[in-house]
Amino acid sequence: MLEHGGRLRLAAEQWGIPLADWVDLSTGINPAAWPVPPLAADCWRRLPEENDGLEAAAAAYYGNANLLALPGSQAAIQWLPALLPRAAVACLTPIYAEHPQAWERAGHKLRRLQGATLTRALAAATPNILLCNPNNPTARQFARDDLLDAAAQLKKRGGTLVVDEAFGDADPENCVADVAGTEAAPNLIVLRSLGKFFGLAGARVGFLFAQPDLLNRMAEAIGPWAVSHPARAVATAALADRTWQAATRSKLAAARARLAALLAPLGDGWAAHSSTGCPAQRQQPCTIFWRNAASSSAFFQTSPACASACRATKPIGSTSLPPSKNGKRKHHETAETEPGFSTRFRIHLCVSVVRSLMPHTPRSPCATMSAIPCASPSRQSASLAWRRT
Repeated sequence: MLEHGGRLRLAAEQWGIPLADWVDLSTGINPAAWPVPPLAADCWRRLPEENDGLEAAAAAYYGNANLLALPGSQAAIQWLPALLPRAAVACLTPIYAEHPQAWERAGHKLRRLQGATLTRALAAATPNILLCNPNNPTARQFARDDLLDAAAQLKKRGGTLVVDEAFGDADPENCVADVAGTEAAPNLIVLRSLGKFFGLAGARVGFLFAQPDLLNRMAEAIGPWAVSHPARAVATAALADRTWQAATRSKLAAARARLAALLAPLGDGWAAHSSTGCPAQRQQPCTIFWRNAASSSAFFQTSPACASACRATKPIGSTSLPPSKNGKRKHHETAETEPGFSTRFRIHLCVSVVRSLMPHTPRSPCATMSAIPCASPSRQSASLAWRRT
């Protein structure tokens, strides 16, 4: 089983820092989640029923009634390859690592196409193409028209286009969930999630959009009552809250512009890979833990492959702490702040020296967290010059 971010309890125990003092940058989950109201008592007492309004709310939100509610899009990632005929699959990498693992386990022949365009993927002449849009971890986007054209070309060869749109809600203009499994694109399969934009990862709610026959087989595979009654109630209300959705898109757009401006002095590589990926390693993301923004300290961990692939300058202020209980050393990296900087801005200063710190930090037993990418071998040490806002 692959390791993922979000395991803050393990990190808090390992490093001896209270759980509330961590800033979790491990995933693209919106920290300002949809505000969950108190739930009716029946949500906890009664089994969920399909005519409770969730499917109708999802159809209205996504613009497509050819859907199946799932206990997170991870369920579709794991089951979908087993429900499709074994064939060659062009996988546009880097990509969320659960995808290629699931397809290979199901017996499909995977062709990893590093940084490929849709034109290159179609030229590979495989029946199926698999991609994320926007991509996880690079945030690269494919245009809606290009995706629909690719699906049409694959249809001619009896193939399928699988698109994971888990991060599509913030900027939905290039999403294609509204036509997946319809007459316009019967061979298009789309996965959606409420864990990212809505910030409801703990609810475990996702959707599969595809032809009815595939939806029925998926429903049989995952069994009854797959999405809990409380989760269905929360998802129904969140999908119907157009006011919150519009306000959140506006806030995220402003935050994205601010982050891009902060990263701009570090070069194009940082702006392009500022979501979760590691441009040196390509497959598994780098790992990092951040401490509270009120401190200028940050705790880092990097995977073995990333550590060997990345080369950077000497770390700034590296200090080894005493061995932990299991005998392994913890490493505490400190980014020095210049006089006059506010404490709330120090976390951004830490961001600017990640490329210098991370490749030199040995592995620790703390949980892996995918966050700010490490430096590519060609990058130089970043400047600590930041302006107040």
